[in-house]
Amino acid sequence: MMGIYLDRDSPVPLYYQMAKSIEKSIETGALVPGERLENEIALAERLRVSRPTARRALKELVDLGMLVRKRGVGTQVAPARVRRKMDLTSLFDDLVGSGRTPTTTVLEYSVGLGTPEITEVLEITPASEVVTIRRLRYADGEPLALMTNQLPLEIAPSYDELNKMGLYAALRGRGIEVHMAQQQIGARMATAAEARILKEKPKAALLTMERTAYDAAGHAIEHGVHVYRASQYSFSTTLFAK
Repeated sequence: MMGIYLDRDSPVPLYYQMAKSIEKSIETGALVPGERLENEIALAERLRVSRPTARRALKELVDLGMLVRKRGVGTQVAPARVRRKMDLTSLFDDLVGSGRTPTTTVLEYSVGLGTPEITEVLEITPASEVVTIRRLRYADGEPLALMTNQLPLEIAPSYDELNKMGLYAALRGRGIEVHMAQQQIGARMATAAEARILKEKPKAALLTMERTAYDAAGHAIEHGVHVYRASQYSFSTTLFAK
C-alpha cells in the first residue's frame, strides 16, 4: 500500500497533493509499471477524503499518461514513458541521461542533390549534395521514434557512427557544436507504415517535431523531422511569467 501524506491545513487542494504524491511514487520506482492501484472508493476511505477528490486525483494522472484505466482490471501504473525537457539536446543523450538504454537502426542513409526546399533551409547552393538519414530509435528495446534528418554532405556523420551514437554526439566528434535551433512541435495520427514500424495500433497518436539546428556562427547544420509514440513520450517545459 503506497503512503500518501496529506496536509489538511495547506492551501494546496487535497486532490493535487494526492496526485503529486502518487506521481512521486511512480518517478522514484516505489510504484512500478503495471502495478495496480486501489480503486477510488478504497483510496477515499483510507485517506478520509471524498470520492470526487480521489477520482480527480487519479484522473489528473491518467490525463498525464502516468496511469491507465483498463476495464475489468482497474487503474494501473502506465508503461515507462520518456519525458523530454525542451532543451537543445538529442534524443539519444536524453535517454542516456534518464537511465534508459538507447539503440538505433539506420533505415536509410542516402546521398543526393537536395530539393529546393531543403537546400533553402540548410542555406546551401541548389547544386549541393545532401545526406538523408532515416533512423528508428529504441528505448530499452522498445521502438520509440522515427527520425529523418538531412545534412550537408561535407559535415554528415557516417552510417557506422549513427548506428552507435546520436546525431549530435557524432557531430561533436567532428568538432561541430549545435548552438541554437528553431523547432515546431505538433501531433497527428500514425500512417499504416509508421504504426507497423513503431508497434502501435493503426492511427495511433504521434507527437511530431521539426527542427533546424545552427552552429555558433549561425550556419544551418541539420534539418530534422521526427515522430514519437505519444503513448511512450512527452515534451516538458518550464514557463515563467513576464
